[in-house]
Amino acid sequence: MTGSTNGTPVDAVAAGGPAPAAAAALATAAAVPARPRVEPKDVFGRSIRHFLEPIVPLLDDPTVSEILINGPDQVYFERAGILQPSDIRFADGALVLAAARNIADYVGRSIGDDRHSLDARLPDGSRVHVIVPPCSRQGVCVSIRKFRRAAFDLDKLVERGTLTAAAAEFLRLAVLLHRNTVISGGTGSGKTSLLNALSAAIPEQERIVVIEDTAELQLAQPHTVYLEAQPADAQGRGGVSVRDLFVDSLRMRPDRVVVGEVRRGEALDLVQAMLSGHTGALSTVHANTPRDAAIRLETLCLMSDVSLPVHVARTQVASAVHLVIQIARMPDGGRRLTAIAECLGLGPDGNYRFEDLFRFVGRGRDAEGRICGGLEPTGSRPTFAADIDALGYRDRVTLTADLFPLPGTMASGPQS
Repeated sequence: MTGSTNGTPVDAVAAGGPAPAAAAALATAAAVPARPRVEPKDVFGRSIRHFLEPIVPLLDDPTVSEILINGPDQVYFERAGILQPSDIRFADGALVLAAARNIADYVGRSIGDDRHSLDARLPDGSRVHVIVPPCSRQGVCVSIRKFRRAAFDLDKLVERGTLTAAAAEFLRLAVLLHRNTVISGGTGSGKTSLLNALSAAIPEQERIVVIEDTAELQLAQPHTVYLEAQPADAQGRGGVSVRDLFVDSLRMRPDRVVVGEVRRGEALDLVQAMLSGHTGALSTVHANTPRDAAIRLETLCLMSDVSLPVHVARTQVASAVHLVIQIARMPDGGRRLTAIAECLGLGPDGNYRFEDLFRFVGRGRDAEGRICGGLEPTGSRPTFAADIDALGYRDRVTLTADLFPLPGTMASGPQS
């Protein structure tokens, strides 16, 4: 009878032990150390770095925050908030396209004749957008926003001059009080970094569901569930939108819902969730002022597949949003909060009413050309000031006593 048992010939077992040749083979195999497992992520990481070899020094430079490839002959990068040209060149456009396709392979998507653009991320988490000819007239364009491993908290943003210590305390208290908060700003203004920092104020015992188009947020809380939208395949199948995930999230028993950015009809789901008990939501939107942020949310609500009268959408946004934080990239490259405003609903004319609680006051530039100034209280107080004592957070008020006066000493609400 022949065969094997546990890799040893049966005849040898019957004879009382393995044959000498088999024993030697087993001994050799035992002496060879097991090869470390190679993760697909590491393979793609090396492959992508090979295709992007000309810009690897920029990818490895921690002071560079963004890299912009405008075809094979033009590469810009951002350092300290300022865009700068580089002398880097790719050999030809085919190499840039090969890099783009390699990135697409990593995220399981395609780019080319059937798909003119791609939103993806590198293995290290850096966000990538690609657009190819003929839509891009100067060749393949690749925009890389690098992933920062050290997530900011509000204290670090205070150190960088993004906001003041008093404003940071106010925002922490607003998060604890479950105020629905929208961060508003332009492209590259620091909305995601601020959202990361603001989310650090969420208590650890809360269950958080994070929803994003492309994964960027890194929350420190242990009970965090991350959901990421997925594009449809070439046949239009399998697509999962932020709106789909938002509906799912409300069935997952969240204490908080954090939406990386509101861009489409999911705004209506976010607003209605805010109105139906899911308070304390955090999100970002592209807009230039707090009032513009509310108008933008209203417009996005109307872009949903629900037929909604304009005045209904406006009323819901005005009731749902409590605070808007405005952030901007200054001419000197620095990111600064320019306003923290409370939404007071609609006025008699049917338009949004906002009251600035903090406003940026500039004081020129220093000898190095940096803008001086900071975020200062306006003297107005939030309508929810009484909640500090009602919910037992008085011991956390140190720098914002004027905004949260003791009960009976001053009426809450906007003050002139």
